[in-house]
Amino acid sequence: MGFEGDDFLNCVLLVESNYSSEKTLTTILSIERELGRVRNESKGYVSRPIDIDILFYNDEIIENKNLLVPHPEIQNRKFVLQPLLDISSEFIHSKLEKSIVELLSETNDKSELIKQSKWLRNPIQNFDISKFRYIAIEGNIGAGKTSLATQMASDFNAKLVLERFKENPFLPKFYKEPDRFAFPLEMSFLADRYQQLLDDLTQYDLFKENVIGDYDGYKSLIFAKITLQEEEFTLYKKLFNLMHKELPSPDRYVYLYQNTERLLENIKNRGRDFEQEIEAEYLQKINEGYMEFIRNQQSDNIKIIDISALDFVNNRADYLQVLREITG
Repeated sequence: MGFEGDDFLNCVLLVESNYSSEKTLTTILSIERELGRVRNESKGYVSRPIDIDILFYNDEIIENKNLLVPHPEIQNRKFVLQPLLDISSEFIHSKLEKSIVELLSETNDKSELIKQSKWLRNPIQNFDISKFRYIAIEGNIGAGKTSLATQMASDFNAKLVLERFKENPFLPKFYKEPDRFAFPLEMSFLADRYQQLLDDLTQYDLFKENVIGDYDGYKSLIFAKITLQEEEFTLYKKLFNLMHKELPSPDRYVYLYQNTERLLENIKNRGRDFEQEIEAEYLQKINEGYMEFIRNQQSDNIKIIDISALDFVNNRADYLQVLREITG
């Protein structure tokens, strides 16, 4: 349309993202460059390997030197309006205040379109977590438990349960004086985790049938065995066993294994001051504690995933691989 050249395909995508409009544009331009697109200042249309435009960004109106949203030519292009109709016919153009149905019926573009039989499918739809009412994501400090749980809860519309570690006043003190503050720290965590899990796991959201958490109740016992003296741990274990039997067990227990070097790197990068004194030996003891716990479980619902060579936060393929292992 607008020039002589080879035929090409048009499609419209509905995308959910946490990115701002600026970040979305930057990402789109990066994708274009990877696929061989070279933007230049020449006027008029020319053939190109790929051309990605932002049509709408929610219902916002954006007008700056880099981005115009809604795209100013939507109403004049049938090859945009027709696939938009298939996605959301009643979506309202935020500037023209008309639905896609109305814009398509009124457009001056009378070109003939050929609809292709193939549809793009979100790979997330290949994974089914409905059989797991409660998924617990576990791992060492800095393994990425919270990042994975948060992303999965968003993708699968699940209830998210995150450990409230920032509210524990003993944690910074423990890292400075572990012998002095180990017992009050572990008791505080035990009480907090018990109360939170009791509240969140016994009161399911009517609209979110699945629960995904970034920790499991047994975490308390694993850490306490490492940090407490033998007499303290014996007392702690009695209290733990009394409390924990009231809590539901996860239908899928996921342990993210990360090598110590990467853990230390992640801890440094996220920049929590009170964590910067953590030593490799302490992280190794935590990993050994988890491995011992897992070996003693008689359950088929446990998945150990080695993520040492993966980056599921920044690499979509790695994220999909983790999902495949969790649901498989």
